Amino acid sequence: MKICEITGKVALGGNNVSHSHKKTKRRFDPNLKTKRFWNEEEGRWITLKVSTSGMKTINKKGLVAALKSAVAPKSVY
Repeated sequence: MKICEITGKVALGGNNVSHSHKKTKRRFDPNLKTKRFWNEEEGRWITLKVSTSGMKTINKKGLVAALKSAVAPKSVY
């Protein structure tokens, strides 16, 4: 599933629009990266699937604070 573990971003739906304005369905996927972060409190690496905006949040707040304020995953069904 393509969900950011920090921000909760999920894929959105939309249209490809051709030059003649014919529309076909497409997906706008979040910019997800699998990244390892060092958790100083536990003394171990944590692997997260985060969006690039989630990485900026971790850099700004710190890993522990970002994990505490992480958004619960949205139900896709």
